[in-house]
Parts: sequence; C-alpha cells; structure tokens
Amino acid sequence: MSKFMKFLHVIKLPVALLATAALLIQFYLSFFYAPTERFMGHIQRIMYFHVPSAFVAFAAFFLVFIGGVLYLYTKNKKWDYLAVSAAEIGVIFTTIVLITGSLWARPVWNAWWVWEDPRLVTSLILWFIYIAYLLIRASVKGDERIRRFAAIFGIIGFLDVPLVYFSVKWWRTIHPKVIDEQGVHMPAEMAQTLFYSIFAFQLFFVALLIYRFLLEVQKNRVRELKAGQY
Repeated sequence: MSKFMKFLHVIKLPVALLATAALLIQFYLSFFYAPTERFMGHIQRIMYFHVPSAFVAFAAFFLVFIGGVLYLYTKNKKWDYLAVSAAEIGVIFTTIVLITGSLWARPVWNAWWVWEDPRLVTSLILWFIYIAYLLIRASVKGDERIRRFAAIFGIIGFLDVPLVYFSVKWWRTIHPKVIDEQGVHMPAEMAQTLFYSIFAFQLFFVALLIYRFLLEVQKNRVRELKAGQY
C-alpha cells in the first residue's frame, strides 16, 4: 500500500467526524441563527443548502476534469478512480440543487420550473452531462476504453460549468443574485450562515470523496484479483 493510500486510511474517520460536526453547526445556523427573510419567510432558508450544494457540484466536476486530464497524460488508474468518485458525488449534489431550486421557486416564482432562466437550463444540462458520463462508464466495454472515453467526456462536459456559473451575468435572468460586483446583498447573519454553509458542505464533500475513492480502489483491486492479474 502506498504512503498516500495509508494517509487516506488514517485521515478518513477524523475528516468524517469533523464534517459531521460542521454540518450540525450548519443546521443550527441555518434554522436558528440566520434571521427569517422579510418577504420570502422560512422558504429562503433553502438558500443555505441550495447554494453550497452547487459549489460542491462545481468542485466535484472540476475534479472530474482534472482526473480526466491527468489520466490521459499519465495513464495512472488512480486519476480515473478520482474522476468517477467525484462524478457520482457531483451528480448527487446537482440533483439536490435542482430539487431545492424547484422547492424555492414554487412559492416565490409561482412555478416549479422556468425554462426561460439560463441558470436553470444550464444546470439541468450539467446534470444530464454527468448522468451520461456515468452511463458511458457502464456501457463501454474494456477497462482501458472506459477510462479513455470517460476522461474525454469528463473534460468536454466540464465546459458547461462556467456556463452555469456565469449565466446570471452573461444573460438576462430572473435568478436572484445575492453576491455580485457590488458586494453581498443580505444581512450579516445571513451572509455568515451562507459562507459557513459553503465551507461545511465542502468539508462534507472531502469526507465523501475520500470514502468513495477508497471504495473504488478496493473494487478495482478485487476485480483484478478475480481476473488473475495478481
């Protein structure tokens, strides 16, 4: 076992415990510390889960991109393990983004979904791209071909991430902008809760990624043992 793998095994439980504590604090801040928004009421608290989930998805898909590039360059399977682990987590958090966004939109916009909003549409496209990424991995034959196709698809698919992020700046949209070039447009308690939520969710993402990556390593080791490669 390499030093890096030993390191991951050592830190996985402390990171998971730290992430759990951070999430408990995040729940307290979201439901008890942050004030209730004057016009939207308690439904506004969805922001403390919706926005951090989007940042986790962006980070996950960035790792899919990095994993794909480094796999194609080095042919080291560990980069592919990182990419698929991050992709699965990214799809889960993009699903949370879409669901929480619709739950917020229904009472505020009087619609579950607004097709004219560029951020909603590009986010949905992002979700489909990484669902397709996972389907490709399940359908292509041959380990080397799977890794190569997935790496290329993951690199191309990442092009949609900046479109999602900048869509509210580049096109007319009804999507709320709580942070822009002029600063943070919300009370200090709300801003503190939002920024802490982003930190807590990123820590949770790191914990999930470590466990999912180690699982992928074990899964491939078992498969190679069955194939008689050891």
